[in-house]
This record gives sequence, C-alpha cells and structure tokens, in this order.
Amino acid sequence: MLFTEQTISQVNDNSLYHTLGIRIEKAAEGQARSRLEPSPEVCWPFQGQPHGGVLFTLMDTTMAWAVLSQLTPGYSCSTINLDIHYTRPAKGNLFYCAAEISHQTTRYSFVRSEIHDADGKLMALGQATFAIVEMEIRH
Repeated sequence: MLFTEQTISQVNDNSLYHTLGIRIEKAAEGQARSRLEPSPEVCWPFQGQPHGGVLFTLMDTTMAWAVLSQLTPGYSCSTINLDIHYTRPAKGNLFYCAAEISHQTTRYSFVRSEIHDADGKLMALGQATFAIVEMEIRH
C-alpha cells in the first residue's frame, strides 16, 4: 500500500500514539521509521526513562507499518511473535525505531527492527513474525 504524508498524519492522530509519544515518520517498500518522544506518564520506574513496554509497543507498531507498506489493499497484518532484546536502559527524550522486512511469503512476513536513542546508541533490537490476513468487509 502507498502511504502518503496525509495518510501517515491521520495514522498518527490516535489516542494510543498521543499517549505514548509515538509518531510514524515513514512507511514504504517494506521499511518503516518512527520516533518516540515519551510523555512523563510512560516513564517508569524512573523519570526520563520510558518503560520497556513502551519500547516494545514502538517496535511492534513500526514493524507492522513496514509490513503494511508491502500489502495490497484489502489485506492487513497481525503480530504472531516478537522477540525483543534490550541492550541498555533507555534514557532520554527521543528515540528512533527502524524496521525492515527480511523475508515475506504470501501468508507471513518476517521483520527486523532496532531502536536507537538520539545519540545513535542501540537501545533494543528485535525480530518478529506477522501473519498476513485478508480484511473482513462488514456491511
């Protein structure tokens, strides 16, 4: 699917992304990029350090958009599994996540991703499997 700047802007205008501080920046050709500017409410147990679950959500979301960017209209994806490895405590106000499809079949997509802080230090890396599903049309 082709995601225009307007489409991505609409995607970013949801309560989950606003609450966590997530913004999708790009989703095209099996790749996606996002950023996280964590709100104080999601930094726990320490101020200025987003909870690992927030980083997990950032990674899962970014990987899903990488998959969605390769699908034809009428299809979506669902996370089957995501393995994440945290390499150091995430401290700061800005993080970037990049995801890329490493292999795709008609039913599954395999994705790799990394999260870096504003200085380029690796915070987390992960790999995931997504099921490609046909969307149900409800009348």
